[in-house]
Amino acid sequence: MPGESRPPVALIAGPTASGKSALAVRLAQIADGIVINADASQVYADLAILSARPSQEEMGGVPHRLFGHIDGAEACSAARWAAEARAEIDAAHAAGKLPVLVGGTGLYIRTLLDGIAPVPEIDADIRAAVRAMPVAQAHEALRSEDPEAAARLAPADTTRVARALEVVRSTGKPLKLWQQHKQGGIADRISLSPMILLPPRDWLIERCDRRFELMVDQGAVAEVEALLPRNLNPDLPVMRAIGVPEIAAWLKGDIDRDTMMARGQLATRQYAKRQYTWFSNQPPQDWHREKRSIDAEIANELAIKLQQ
Repeated sequence: MPGESRPPVALIAGPTASGKSALAVRLAQIADGIVINADASQVYADLAILSARPSQEEMGGVPHRLFGHIDGAEACSAARWAAEARAEIDAAHAAGKLPVLVGGTGLYIRTLLDGIAPVPEIDADIRAAVRAMPVAQAHEALRSEDPEAAARLAPADTTRVARALEVVRSTGKPLKLWQQHKQGGIADRISLSPMILLPPRDWLIERCDRRFELMVDQGAVAEVEALLPRNLNPDLPVMRAIGVPEIAAWLKGDIDRDTMMARGQLATRQYAKRQYTWFSNQPPQDWHREKRSIDAEIANELAIKLQQ
């Protein structure tokens, strides 16, 4: 087969708390692999606990890459992560190891595999003007300047509407045209073994609630206490990460502990549901979707399957 000469890459994806990390470690143990993070929160050094970064014990002696390597004062883009992941995958192959990508950030995974649209840098004045517009006004402008994007995007989708409008105004071409010429994707030069974990929703929701409780009990509050004196921009990903705004509000005395817990658990559940929907529908339909709840025995079975 033509793909047989391509170097292998395993991918384990799915919503938060679905059992991805344990499965990735098990696969790396039996297949001589290196685990490479594909989760947007787990890149930040400041969020070891709140991002559920694997502990040394959970890493099981397996090398882990791109975990906690970026300071929270920076915002990691999908393009930056994809470039770093490409380098780690190449290094793993050079060392004769299996790269095991694991994470729940669909944009990261899609950017790595499919590449990124070569949109030139947006004119700063155009960006400022577009970002200052109310979303309804921006969507109305988009209807005349890029009607196809306006029809495709929800009128209240502030981020995507602004992006489409600033691209067409700055470059003279619609975003979709740029996206047809993506560059840098690795899908055509690797042999991908993908698996998406979509366990029963009730099981997942219970795990989300329990996980947030454990985070608060095991040091998440100290993580937020360390972040607050830095006075970082509230729009930075590290400040918007699940648990940070909720715990910060409690520490400042704006809400009580019970409210903080309830809000943090709700935010975790909502995030897991969004990921569940994305991973159910967006990746190719021939990617294996595992719908059982993951325990040690099933993780071992799936690891063997992924290795083959």
